[in-house]
Amino acid sequence: MKIQKEIIEFEEGKSFKLFSPSLKNCFFWHYHPETELVYVEASNGIRHVGKNISDFKDSDLLLIGSNVPHLNFDYKIQTECKQLVLQMRENFIQDFIFSVPEFDRIKKLLDRSYLGLSFSGETKHRVVEKLQRMKDENTFASFMGLIEILQILAQSDEVKELNTEDTRIKWFLNDKIRMGTIYDYIHENYDKAPNVNVIAGNVNLSTPAFCRYFKKQTNMTFTDFVNNYRINQAKLLLLQNSGITEVCFQVGFESLSYFNKLFKKYIGETPSAFKKKHLSKIAHP
Repeated sequence: MKIQKEIIEFEEGKSFKLFSPSLKNCFFWHYHPETELVYVEASNGIRHVGKNISDFKDSDLLLIGSNVPHLNFDYKIQTECKQLVLQMRENFIQDFIFSVPEFDRIKKLLDRSYLGLSFSGETKHRVVEKLQRMKDENTFASFMGLIEILQILAQSDEVKELNTEDTRIKWFLNDKIRMGTIYDYIHENYDKAPNVNVIAGNVNLSTPAFCRYFKKQTNMTFTDFVNNYRINQAKLLLLQNSGITEVCFQVGFESLSYFNKLFKKYIGETPSAFKKKHLSKIAHP
């Protein structure tokens, strides 16, 4: 779970790239100097941008600023996840957007994109429609489409800031190394009994100090994070048509009733309802 710098390659003569990635088997922290607009369409998922960890349902539209570490948006949950990613050259933003007075609102949007911005409602609908059209347009038309999208986002009030402070890579390199160790431990032990005392010792903190540190970094308790992780692993197994009781114990729960209760709390429906609905969608798209 070490943070990796992603090297993005662009076609010659183009200021941005628009594509549909296939990242379902990847699970890693990454960052890049290019600003990124991501549309994810999935039954359920977790966004993890900077220090923010939060669920989304059905779809999400995110603007992620330069050098903000983030994880894949299906969080290793292999649903019928569709993504559209638009990445802008760093020099395009610096040399073109920031130097044009008429783009003042867009500049302000990009200035705060380091917080991670999630868009909803009509804004999301309009932007996704334009992204879909841009895939089939010529270079100039798609470029103008990008400018229109940035203006729509800049004027929108249907936006949520995911972080309250700077979480760009410089901050993460100073502090998130501990979090990488913690994520590794959770990933390796979520199906057993992750012990807060053990991981606290692994990062050279007392247990109370570790609990304060973890809550500050993730806005979740260690127990809540582990349970959230377990439930999302359970989703993966349910979508592979595993039995509910089998899944419950496979992801580390000792009580089926507690598993059902937590699953409904996090996902909004019971494991059986989730499995029936989403396996039906996959079988009959």
